[in-house]
Amino acid sequence: MSQIKTIAIKEFKDYFISPIAYIVIALFLIVTGWFFFSTFFIYSRADLRDFFALLPIVFSFFIPAITMRLFAEERNVGSYETLLTMPVSFFHIALGKFFAATAFAGAMLIPTLSYPLFISFIGDLDLGPVAGGYLGAIFLAGAYCAMGLFASALTRNQIIAFIIGCALCFTLTILNRMLFFMPPKIVTFIEYIGASSHFTNFSKGILDTRDILYFISLIVIFLFSTHLVMQEKN
Repeated sequence: MSQIKTIAIKEFKDYFISPIAYIVIALFLIVTGWFFFSTFFIYSRADLRDFFALLPIVFSFFIPAITMRLFAEERNVGSYETLLTMPVSFFHIALGKFFAATAFAGAMLIPTLSYPLFISFIGDLDLGPVAGGYLGAIFLAGAYCAMGLFASALTRNQIIAFIIGCALCFTLTILNRMLFFMPPKIVTFIEYIGASSHFTNFSKGILDTRDILYFISLIVIFLFSTHLVMQEKN
């Protein structure tokens, strides 16, 4: 565990060395803030429904931007080979980078806590859906980080890693909106593997073990896939 912690701390600190981290956070806050406040003053609802409804789509583009460099950049500059000479396994490397990326995604969400604080001053805010929504956001971010990490392990090019990561995350995000085009026999299955419906339950304040298991399963599958890709490319 100490190796995983060391790698995670190093990777998390590296995010803030680069100006890209601050650009990503600023753009994330601009996008979410714009859509939140524009719809809030139109509908005048004392909730975060519109913010959480937008989050999966926003994460589909911002999370791959966070993870695209984790393996691709190291392979490109040669630091990946140096990392392998240290007393760590592929498992430690993958988990360390995953926790760092998820922690950074969590850091992006911290400034958005001002949204429910703002609402609480002007209306009666139901804290259940808010707490559930933020918990679901962490699970969603973790799943998308695992997918982005897998995409980064596939290539040396950060742009390609970003595109692959976006494609994976966006596909899971919009699956629930494509049910109309699916054969009736597989609608239930497609609905289950889509991420949006599971996250929506969290944002409604519903904590279902099936939704938690779904996100944990996604994380495990893509971290294991990353581990296999790293072994294959070594």
